[in-house]
Amino acid sequence: MQKITTFLWFDGQAEEAMNHYISIFKNSKVLSVTRWPKGHPQEGQVLVASFELDGVQFQVLNGGPQYKFTEAMSLSIDCKTQEEVDHFWARLTEGGGEPGRCSWLKDKFGVSWQVVPEQLPRLLQDPDREKAGRVMGAMMQMGKIEIDKLEAAAKG
Repeated sequence: MQKITTFLWFDGQAEEAMNHYISIFKNSKVLSVTRWPKGHPQEGQVLVASFELDGVQFQVLNGGPQYKFTEAMSLSIDCKTQEEVDHFWARLTEGGGEPGRCSWLKDKFGVSWQVVPEQLPRLLQDPDREKAGRVMGAMMQMGKIEIDKLEAAAKG
């Protein structure tokens, strides 16, 4: 059982968001769905639902328009290859998402994500601070991270 679960508040888009995320991540599934009861103005829509993305549990709520997502909270995806980076970047920005800078993006629901290749933190933490500085400079010029450009910057 997972001790801490991310809970995402939507305004009528909870089920669409959950299904979209499940379609992007392998080993993902719906765990439970509770719908608004008969007679409620949102009858039949998801009230709350639980799901897993690659084994990590999340919950969604159709709570109304009171709260919006901000970049103050993001979900970070660790990637091993450029192919993975490209996959997640494309799928999460499709349909109205917004690419950001330095691995950040906002999906069509307003949720902020970071798509981070494993090479980035390793190169930024290199004991050779000049090398790490070159990598930081290269990253600051990117939206979607390009591993080959990071490695070229590290080499000088």
